[in-house]
Amino acid sequence: MSIAITGSGSGIGAATATALAAAGHDVIGIDLRNADVTADLTDPAARAAAVDAVLERAGGVLDGLVLCAGVGPHVPDPNLVVEINYRATVAFLDALLPALRKGESPAAVVVSSVASTHIKWEDNPIAKGTEAESFAQAGDFAGQYAYASSKNAVTVAVRQRAVEWGEAGVRLNTVAPGSVDTPLLQAGMDDPRYGDAIRNFVAPIGRNGTPEEIASLITYLVSPQAGFIHGAQFVIDGGIDAKVRPTAV
Repeated sequence: MSIAITGSGSGIGAATATALAAAGHDVIGIDLRNADVTADLTDPAARAAAVDAVLERAGGVLDGLVLCAGVGPHVPDPNLVVEINYRATVAFLDALLPALRKGESPAAVVVSSVASTHIKWEDNPIAKGTEAESFAQAGDFAGQYAYASSKNAVTVAVRQRAVEWGEAGVRLNTVAPGSVDTPLLQAGMDDPRYGDAIRNFVAPIGRNGTPEEIASLITYLVSPQAGFIHGAQFVIDGGIDAKVRPTAV
């Protein structure tokens, strides 16, 4: 089975690529460097070229798609956060659906974040098309605003596609990690604006997650054993969302 993974070079993407390869899948990694397909996902033309490269390697047929590529709130340009976390992800979903429709028990998983719950869609500047102005007004914390907005938007995008994808025979879900020990998290902790907040964002179980733990959930969701799971978001955060929003159901 051929499974394409964006963000395969590090963190959750690398752990997922390793897990899926160990399970016998043919993994096609996509990343800025050290991948089967190298691409700058901030560039729409590069994204299109990456899609073509994936389709060529897979013979036009994909059995799975895992979209892990993303950046954190520490990135200087908040619009770049939206471009990678949201627009690039949606572009890959839409471009690769035809190949997935030809696959065996096809499924896709998008890595969102527990931060997707920090903003409502009706308040999301991406929904209104006002993100550039909104982020400009957010000052030093525009990155966190952009990060939460982008993860909320990509979660909504997945849910909005549930009917079309289900009718096409392709399952589509999101996972929403909390703090996970990855290079992205470390970069956030090293940022003087966000470091303390990230360090204080401690799950009830008292530790961060590991990339391998997130990868294990993703591996299950793309497997036939998860055949009735579709259009759902799975929070995997050590209980932080339950701590912050105890009455949310």
